[in-house]
Amino acid sequence: MTTAAAGHRYRTIDVAVPGGTMCAGVWDPLDPAPGAPAVLFVHGVTASHLAWPFVVDRLPGVRVVAPDLRGRGRSNELAGPAGMAAHADDLAAVLDTAGIPRTLVVGHSMGAFASLVLADRHPERVARLVLVDGGLPLDVPVGLDADALVAGILGPTAERLSMRFADVAQYLAFWRAHPAFTEAWSDELERYLAYDLVDAGDGALRPATSYRTTAEDTLDMNTGEALPHALAGMRHPTRLITVPRGLRDEPPGLYAPQHLSRMLAVYPGVRHERVDGFNHYTIVMSPAGADVVARVVLEELAAPVV
Repeated sequence: MTTAAAGHRYRTIDVAVPGGTMCAGVWDPLDPAPGAPAVLFVHGVTASHLAWPFVVDRLPGVRVVAPDLRGRGRSNELAGPAGMAAHADDLAAVLDTAGIPRTLVVGHSMGAFASLVLADRHPERVARLVLVDGGLPLDVPVGLDADALVAGILGPTAERLSMRFADVAQYLAFWRAHPAFTEAWSDELERYLAYDLVDAGDGALRPATSYRTTAEDTLDMNTGEALPHALAGMRHPTRLITVPRGLRDEPPGLYAPQHLSRMLAVYPGVRHERVDGFNHYTIVMSPAGADVVARVVLEELAAPVV
C-alpha cells in the first residue's frame, strides 16, 4: 500500500521475523536530500504504527520506519512468544529490511522499554534513544502476577481487548468517551483507531492486540531480565520525556515526581524533560504533543555523532 501524506509518501513493508511476517509503516520524504536521516519509531503496548503520523508530519525530510510490534496491528498473528528481547530482535530485523544500518530510535510507553533492550542487544544499530513516557522502571509493587500488573498499570485500557464491536463507528464512540481524548479528537486519531480493529470471526470486530500478549509483555517489562540488563549497560545518549497525566488523563501519570526523581538518580546519564499539559496518549497523538516530540527528535538528529 502506498499513499501520499504531508511531506512524505507512506507505504507498508513486510519483515520476515521468527514466527511469520511483521508489518511496518514507512514514510519516505517526497523530496529527500542526499543522506536524509532516518528514525525508527516504536509504539506502545496496545497501539500500532499509526500512532506516529502526528509526529511524522512534523519531520520534513526525515525517513521514518515504524512497525506494528508482534501481537499488534497487522502483526497480530505472529506465532511465538513476545517479551522485550523478542521485540528488540524484531526491531533489528525491521532495520535490516528497511536498509538502515544505524539510527535514532524513539519509543513510546512499552516501545521505550523495547527500544532500550534493542540498544542493549544490538548496540551497533542504535545511535541515540528518545524515550517517551516509558523506559525507566515503573513504580509497581513486587510480586504481582500478570493480571494484577496489567490491571494496575493499564486498568480499563486493557479491558477493551476482550470487548467486541459491531462496527468502526461503535469503536470510535467508545473512544470518544475516553477521558484522555476529550480535547484531542482528530481525523488522524480516527484513522489510528479504525486500523486497530480486526475481524473477531463472529461477525463482530475486536482490537487487534490480544489480552494474552499484553499481559505477557507487561509482566516481562516489569519483572523480566531483559530490561534490567539493558539499563545496567546503558551506553547510548538517552533522552526521556515524561508527562504529568496518565492513560485516563489522571495525575500523576506513569511517573510520579518522587519515583521519577529516584529513577533519575539511579540513571544519571538520562537527560529528562517533564512536559506539562499532556497525558500518556496526547504527548504522541495530538498536534501539540507531536510538536514536542518532533522538536526533541530534530534536536537529537542534529546532535554530534558519538
